[in-house]
Amino acid sequence: MTPDDGSFRTAFDRVAAWIEDYYRSPGRYPVLSRSRPGELIAALPGEAPEEGEPFERIFADFERLIVPGITHWNHPRFFAYFAISAAQVTVLAEALAAALDVNAMLWRTSPAATELEDVTLGWLRRMLGLPDAFHGIVYDTASIGGFTALAAARESLGLDIRARGMAGRSDLPALRVYITEHTHSHIEKGAIALGIGRENVVTVAVDDAFAMRPEALARAIDDDRAAGFRPMCAVATVGTTSTTSTDPVAAMRELTRERGVWLHVDAAYGGPAAVLPEFRWLLDGAHEADSIVINPHKWLFVPVDLSVLYVRDPELLRRTFSLASDVLVTYESGVHNYMDYGLQLGRRFRALKLWFALRTFGISGIQARLRNHIALAQELAGWIDAEPGWNVVAPHPLSVVCFRYEPLSTASGQAQPQDGAGDDALNLAIMDAVNATGEVFLSSTRLRDRLVLRIAIGNERTTREDVRLAWDLLRREAAARRSPAVV
Repeated sequence: MTPDDGSFRTAFDRVAAWIEDYYRSPGRYPVLSRSRPGELIAALPGEAPEEGEPFERIFADFERLIVPGITHWNHPRFFAYFAISAAQVTVLAEALAAALDVNAMLWRTSPAATELEDVTLGWLRRMLGLPDAFHGIVYDTASIGGFTALAAARESLGLDIRARGMAGRSDLPALRVYITEHTHSHIEKGAIALGIGRENVVTVAVDDAFAMRPEALARAIDDDRAAGFRPMCAVATVGTTSTTSTDPVAAMRELTRERGVWLHVDAAYGGPAAVLPEFRWLLDGAHEADSIVINPHKWLFVPVDLSVLYVRDPELLRRTFSLASDVLVTYESGVHNYMDYGLQLGRRFRALKLWFALRTFGISGIQARLRNHIALAQELAGWIDAEPGWNVVAPHPLSVVCFRYEPLSTASGQAQPQDGAGDDALNLAIMDAVNATGEVFLSSTRLRDRLVLRIAIGNERTTREDVRLAWDLLRREAAARRSPAVV
């Protein structure tokens, strides 16, 4: 395939037509892939082809073998985990970025890639109401952003770990990180990777709304310091994975500042809601934090992957990671060489798709989409609350609803709840049956040791009818499992 034989244009047009058709009606596919483990492996040869194959054959196998093994995150009835979607215009941006194929490690390796990152993250910061003191850097996921923030928090302690490491040092106390049971697991993974260890990740108690208790955090920090530990970082979450609860960020900032502890805010999911004036409060308490993660690929309609880490002290972050060989030394002044702000040397041109999305939708267009998702979630919660035997089990200020089917048994002649384990199995069976229809896909979590169903709304194309279908399927499958002794 060469530029002058017309084959590239023919192939590109074929792919473009397929993508256009896919976006026109993604609902034709089952949301959750029906593939069985090992099915694709068995269908593909064990060795790469000796000779090149024509595009037509490759694309035919894409449709025949790959598409059936796809769980369609772009489906409007994908309600599992955190629902996401890639706006069509951002697919064009991804194609352009792939065609340019730049490595945005240094300013000079593509000035436009670096400076567009500066500009778009400034736009996003102002949309979220964050102060200009924060400097943004694009990473792939919140996991890497959180790891990077923890590394900076460790460097901020002035323990000379960059030079001397942590192993075999009798002068180095155990470092402590503070989370809740609902904090995303990447924080613990980061602690493992940084040599802090899971035993030094302290789980702080939560309140009835699943948010961290600030007085419990203060007590944990003070007790640790008295016991000879070195408190390093507390993590506040804005929109936890299970319930989208929000920790009391302002109170946590006040007590961590008093105690010299880094505050990291994981707002990967909930942060984008602060684009709405009525939800600006979500990040108000984060204005004095040391670092914040936001995921545009979760709820700002850009494709995976694009996560943003905002830091208050970019020079500290650069000092944490900056290390260049002679071949990478540059002499421009007043520029950002983003390879200095994390583990990665090679960096994709991710800012381009965010720029396309922000310009295509505008602030008002993004706000309208977020408001619609939140309104749909509130309406769903109302349907659940009104249905006998169904209960909403967690606050739902944003676009995720946690709920559970808990029918009442009348076998003894008096209405009583069934046992928790039985209800767990019943809820799991209902969810599996709904997912098996191929019409929707939802997931579960555990709250207070009980299995709980979740519906997450976040796809650009999700409608009220899509949400209603999911709810009707849940009710249908629950009714099919209701015994005569249950009302």
